[in-house]
Amino acid sequence: MLPNLVTPVHCNNVPSSASLSPLSAFSLPPSLPSSSLSSSSSFFISSPQRLYSLHAQWNTPSKRTSNLRGFKLCCSVSEPLKVMISGAPASGKGTQCEMIVQKFGLVHISTGDLLRFEVSTGTEIGNKAKEYMNTGRLVPDEIVTAMVTTRLSQQDAKEKGWLLDGYPRSFAQAQSLEKLNVRPDIYIVLDVPDEILIDRCVGRRLDPVTGKIYHVKNFPPESEEIKERLVTRPDDTAEKVKSRLEIYKQNAQAIASTYLSILNKIEGNRSKEEVFREIESLLTKVQEDKVKEKLEKSIIASDSPNLASSNEDNWRGIPTRLNNIPHSKEIRKYFYNDVLQATQRAVHDGRTRLKVDINIPELNPEMDVYRIGTLMELVRDLALSFADDGKHVKVCVQGSMGEGALAGMPLQLAGTRKILEFMDWGNYGAMGTFINIGSIGAKEVNEQDDIFILVAPQNAVGNCIIDDLQAMTNAAGSRPVILINPRLKDLPGSSGIMQTMGRDKRLEYAASFDNCYFFRLLYYAGTQYPIMGALRMSYPYRYELYKRVEEPSGNEKYIILATFSQKPNVDEINDAFEGKTRNQDKKASGIWGFLSGILSG
Repeated sequence: MLPNLVTPVHCNNVPSSASLSPLSAFSLPPSLPSSSLSSSSSFFISSPQRLYSLHAQWNTPSKRTSNLRGFKLCCSVSEPLKVMISGAPASGKGTQCEMIVQKFGLVHISTGDLLRFEVSTGTEIGNKAKEYMNTGRLVPDEIVTAMVTTRLSQQDAKEKGWLLDGYPRSFAQAQSLEKLNVRPDIYIVLDVPDEILIDRCVGRRLDPVTGKIYHVKNFPPESEEIKERLVTRPDDTAEKVKSRLEIYKQNAQAIASTYLSILNKIEGNRSKEEVFREIESLLTKVQEDKVKEKLEKSIIASDSPNLASSNEDNWRGIPTRLNNIPHSKEIRKYFYNDVLQATQRAVHDGRTRLKVDINIPELNPEMDVYRIGTLMELVRDLALSFADDGKHVKVCVQGSMGEGALAGMPLQLAGTRKILEFMDWGNYGAMGTFINIGSIGAKEVNEQDDIFILVAPQNAVGNCIIDDLQAMTNAAGSRPVILINPRLKDLPGSSGIMQTMGRDKRLEYAASFDNCYFFRLLYYAGTQYPIMGALRMSYPYRYELYKRVEEPSGNEKYIILATFSQKPNVDEINDAFEGKTRNQDKKASGIWGFLSGILSG
């Protein structure tokens, strides 16, 4: 490592009693009189270490509430930053850690410092580690992970945030942290060319008297006297440095797949100030996003107390054995509730053009037309939930399209309206008062309707539903229109060729609906077995990519591989399964090519 990049290591591994004091009192700024507050106002107080937000809100009565809930002023503190940093020997990681700690006030945690502290203080974990160290053996992963997680659970790390330095070093360690729900907000990798790293190491010299590090070219000693006593450390030979670099690369590649969605490579072959400016920008952006997300969630929670479940706490992961059908009632309800919460959040957020895309075997009429009944269960639960809030819901099923020999409807929708009419809609008279059944088209839009739920609208050979659908959404105006499992791709006309007139406009309109919920199982190309993984999104959260793993016991589980801000394409999914970082060159999809239409809809 270059001497001009090295400063004394700042370590906060030993728990500190000092902590940031919460805001004990606050008041509105003099420049913001209370009379000037709109229905929702926010302003921020920032410091180098934490971001604080004040949120002023006037809660107006809803349709179901006759009394004002009054003015509410909330002070919230952002969740602290959680950072992992990785870099090869001599990459400048130590210097950057010190600068990050100084700027953001994070607790710096490195396993080397932790081991020394635990051993020196004679803790239970330290004594176990000492047994291995005294015999020259590597300390097992489970001991190191326990040591790290214990340190992360201490109060100063929770309050200030943490910087995990050089750990995890292997895929097994990364997965252990994942199982314990220890996941950073950002994973930083310092990227320096091998030849530069080798030169930095080979050119390093140690002053045995002061412990100071010099470099023969970049940071020579101040005097001939110091120069004469400098020594080369045993590990700073070209052969040993190359070996260490190779080990580092293997480990770094192995753990990259765990943190693909939050991985940020930083060009480290620059001055320490330039490198830190880029890191500082990244961390500041992450911190701002965390404050914004927390504020938005607090607004949703305060606006709608009856949406107490409007978070992901009820999501317990993907159920197993999803290829075994029929699914149990518990599994069906589990997915229905997941869809319901996401849709409620989106509607409450003012979204008006929404779609739900859920494709598990039990809810996929394309595999078996009889499964349309299960889809109707989902529609019923969704409609009743909005009716419970006093909304008038119109559930719409497309009718017969076309004329003469081309008249008819998609096979999956045959009899759907009758199924809806004969379903049990509860004992309090929701059907016919708050819920009505209709078709798709502008004439179905009535003044009293608040929300429209459209059941699996889809094109048929020779006929297109989009014109009727567009007329309906235009008539609905700003009222929410929710499509359940739509299939709006163009299909061949009666002559066997694609319908081309107006196709671009139709596809543009179909794409104007935002996903409020998305769930797809992933399979090998052209198959429906075995399940390789799943892709899920629940508004307003990110897309989550899961991999299905078979355990030696015969059980299965799903582990998260990556998250995405937008729906990933097939190449991005393949990259995540293959453990490639996103800025690597794309390779042929090969055996990992999933169903060609898996992400369209």
